Amino acid sequence: MNSLSLLCHATMKPTCRILNRCRNSAFFGFPQPATWLHGLTKTGNSSSFCVNFEQNCQYHANPFRISGFGGVFDDARKASQVPSWSLGQSGIISRSYSAGVGTASRGVSVIASLASRFRNLSTSIETRVNDNNFEKIYVQGGINVKPLVERIDKDENIVRGEESGIEVGDGKKSESLNEATVVTSEREYSDIEKEAWRLLRDSVVQYCGNPVGTVAANDPGDKQLLNYDQVFIRDFVPSALAFLLKGEGEIVRNFLLHTLQLQSWEKTVDCYSPGQGLMPASFKVRTVPLDGNKTEEVLDPDFGESAIGRVAPVDSGLWWIILLRAYGKITGDYGLQERVDVQTGLKMILNLCLTDGFDMFPSLLVTDGSCMIDRRMGIHGHPLEIQALFYSALRCSREMLAVNDGSKNLVRAINNRLSALSFHIREYYWVDMKKMNEIYRYKTEEYSTEATNKFNIYPDQIPLWLMDWIPEEGGYFIGNLQPAHMDFRFFTLGNLWSIVSSLGTPKQNDAVLNLIEAKWDDLVGHMPLKISYPALEFEEWRIITGSDPKNTPWSYHNGGSWPTLLWQFTLACIKMGRIELAQKAAALAEKRLRSDRWPEYYDTRTGKFIGKQARLYQTWTIAGFLTTKMLLENPEKAALLFWDEDYELLEICVCALSKSGRKKCSRGAAKSQILV
Repeated sequence: MNSLSLLCHATMKPTCRILNRCRNSAFFGFPQPATWLHGLTKTGNSSSFCVNFEQNCQYHANPFRISGFGGVFDDARKASQVPSWSLGQSGIISRSYSAGVGTASRGVSVIASLASRFRNLSTSIETRVNDNNFEKIYVQGGINVKPLVERIDKDENIVRGEESGIEVGDGKKSESLNEATVVTSEREYSDIEKEAWRLLRDSVVQYCGNPVGTVAANDPGDKQLLNYDQVFIRDFVPSALAFLLKGEGEIVRNFLLHTLQLQSWEKTVDCYSPGQGLMPASFKVRTVPLDGNKTEEVLDPDFGESAIGRVAPVDSGLWWIILLRAYGKITGDYGLQERVDVQTGLKMILNLCLTDGFDMFPSLLVTDGSCMIDRRMGIHGHPLEIQALFYSALRCSREMLAVNDGSKNLVRAINNRLSALSFHIREYYWVDMKKMNEIYRYKTEEYSTEATNKFNIYPDQIPLWLMDWIPEEGGYFIGNLQPAHMDFRFFTLGNLWSIVSSLGTPKQNDAVLNLIEAKWDDLVGHMPLKISYPALEFEEWRIITGSDPKNTPWSYHNGGSWPTLLWQFTLACIKMGRIELAQKAAALAEKRLRSDRWPEYYDTRTGKFIGKQARLYQTWTIAGFLTTKMLLENPEKAALLFWDEDYELLEICVCALSKSGRKKCSRGAAKSQILV
């Protein structure tokens, strides 16, 4: 059985490895060779393998050698042990943070606007990444030849940090330091914030002596850990944002790179392997014994083969892309995005998502339980949450992908999918009083390209609760759309990310917040926010959930209240200029979270009770609260995390049906929605 070994030359630290089996996979476009060579580094009395991204790493294969992971390190910098984030990948020099994850120092954060001196921050179709800044990858015969890495930089002054105004190398600063905006917060933390930071730091997972993530929950009284002691990609996002906003980016960088190495490794369920490019749902650091009373640390990923229900983590790759962009925006370290391995991993996720299948819709077809709602809840098909995250990930990718001969087709596919997906969701997922009246009078069994009721929706599907519930001035995106089926439930995460990513029009985004404000008691109540509304009850609950005892009505995914949604609600409110709503919700959460010991979720219609099976000291509850507080304190930081309307997408008609004699889809309706 073949295995992949990652060899690093470390000088000071003991070495570790990511261990797993690999079959029929490719790396950087090269087919897997018959045999992978194993490298061994010894430090003191321990022998083990290492993946340390701050060192000079190489992938060794026979008969090929690929070196593109690390740059050529300056001996003087090695001797002085100056930390580096850029790894020789880009002309952009990033800031090395002095405040570690384990310290209580507030530190300083460099406003990401500094990076605008070097790159265009627009979201236009042409990406900002310059292909000429990449390291060349040389394939050499034999394994004893020194790695050849040629740096191609247009401006060596930028490489040396002479124009960045950031401390590099020997600690000297350029004369243009005053152009960098450095912010140091002097506000004293409240008691609840101090406790939250302590708990968040206690949840940090170390791998080879470096922070790589946070566990899902850290409840000392929990006797049945299940997988709550693992690092989840989805759950880590609010933790990552909290650290980034505080100026501590090392843990986020490590997380992005280590999860990237887990991406293409094969896991199977009943002898079947998922598509290449799938990101794991979670991973765990395990200590395994070796001969001679020695041990080593191993990263063990879970792609769903051990999960309850064996659900596929479709949203993991989408969250990873979103976090990658957020890391660059907040830290200014765009060099991470430009690394060859990161670009390759990004393309693998996109290729998996954009693969043609048996589907007529531009929305992403997934199975039930493939997102935050990871149990059977009747969301199979085209759930809104996945579509909103998919749209966000595509917009992120369009910014970060390097445009070259190998990626032009992918960039074109992204633009086409963005255009089609935005039109599809805005037109067919949207529900307000006007749309309800249209559906109420739908004619069925229509056949033609000119049909009004394109999905053959039967008016009797409109639930009685919705007719009286939806306000006059509000609206929302429904949870799912399939032939002859509209899931009219309100799913909070999907609607919030439709606002954050501008998947909805400005008018629709504002209407969603109008609805939340009008139905505050239903969607917020005593603890923000409901994950879905209303709950499935009685026979409907038994049929759709399979009588799931954890998803009983108004509990867990079935109408439970999740405090971690607060930071996303805050982001949406800041974007739409409704910050008072976020402040009101944050005040509610602050009253109870600490005394309730930071629960995973709350039960009952109004979120009065701690969830009957909720973990306490849930990390993304803690991190979501901290991220919310920092966003409310510095609303300008939120602009780095959301997207404005992209008017260029409205000009792109991807139908191209005129050649076959069919009518083109009209962008007039979409434009009119924007201009109203």
